[in-house]
Amino acid sequence: RYGDTMILTTVCASRDPMEGRDFLPLSVEYRERSYAAGKIPGGFFKREGRPSEKEILCCRIIDRPIRPMFPDGYRFDTQIINLILSHDRENDPDILGLIGAGTALALSDIPFPESLAGVRVGRLNGELIINPTIEQTEESDINIILAGTADSIAMVEGGGYEITENDMVEAI
Repeated sequence: RYGDTMILTTVCASRDPMEGRDFLPLSVEYRERSYAAGKIPGGFFKREGRPSEKEILCCRIIDRPIRPMFPDGYRFDTQIINLILSHDRENDPDILGLIGAGTALALSDIPFPESLAGVRVGRLNGELIINPTIEQTEESDINIILAGTADSIAMVEGGGYEITENDMVEAI
């Protein structure tokens, strides 16, 4: 929970390893349902459709730092599901999905070696802001998402509007 934005994150894995596979069978789902914002889909179909581009990108933000942290040879089918329960339209739930996934893995019996967390960094009027609101992110000249452990950074994603390399390093 962050403000009035709430997310439910679950993680589960199969009991038996998937034989004959040479890759990590990890599936990440992130869904922002209309009811979370107090809306009902309009038009002829009153159902949720396929994932939006934003939801797909959020899945990638969650998947990217988690996948390389699994132990070598881990072949259990694993699912991480993030479901937005409430969205206050002020706080972006994508970072909550990343934090929730790291927390769910840490609490589960899945062999995940370290705790993982994420943060969004923005800058307004020369001042760095941790986890800015959606409005602040739109006005910010830096927008960076960092994910990692207490000892290392696993992912950096973002950009900025005509900023110096030193400004980017300071934000990181």
